Amino acid sequence: MRQLHNAMIISLITASLLAAAAILTPTIAKAESPAPEPADAPASGPWRSPVGGLDLLTRFDPPPQPWLAGHRGVDLAAGTGLPVTAAGPGTVVFADDLAGRGVVSIVHDNGLRTTYEPVEPLVAAGDTVTAGQTIGHLETGHASCPGQTCLHLGLKRGPLYLDPMLLFGMGKVRLLPRPGKPEAN
Repeated sequence: MRQLHNAMIISLITASLLAAAAILTPTIAKAESPAPEPADAPASGPWRSPVGGLDLLTRFDPPPQPWLAGHRGVDLAAGTGLPVTAAGPGTVVFADDLAGRGVVSIVHDNGLRTTYEPVEPLVAAGDTVTAGQTIGHLETGHASCPGQTCLHLGLKRGPLYLDPMLLFGMGKVRLLPRPGKPEAN
């Protein structure tokens, strides 16, 4: 049983490192060869902030176990009614109310899924979107931003929640200790 537990932990660590590398690689490659763009043209890189700036209000704080409470995304400051845009190109897989708030979820070609809430959707499931395309308008009511409006941006690869700031080269990658080895101080 202990060997199975250790194998599962090593698999999760490996999957996390591979996911972080897959996310950061396109960002790094784009940063090495920027191309000038006209002021009115949409940006050409793979990932865009969905609400203009990246004014982070609440950081990614996943729980230690998948079934526990935690903050599985980031909250970005923005104004009510502001257009919310797709962070990257993909296909809308959900655009409707969920638990009393508007949610839009997009699957991207690289296996990532981004989720935006609370949003009044302008797109529907099955729609193809481009990076920077308006997918809805920001609404009030996200629980972790009491008294102000914010966009909750989530990022997943399969069942694994990731720090959405990794899309923009700003997330934190955290290495875990090897199973059976004491943590370094």
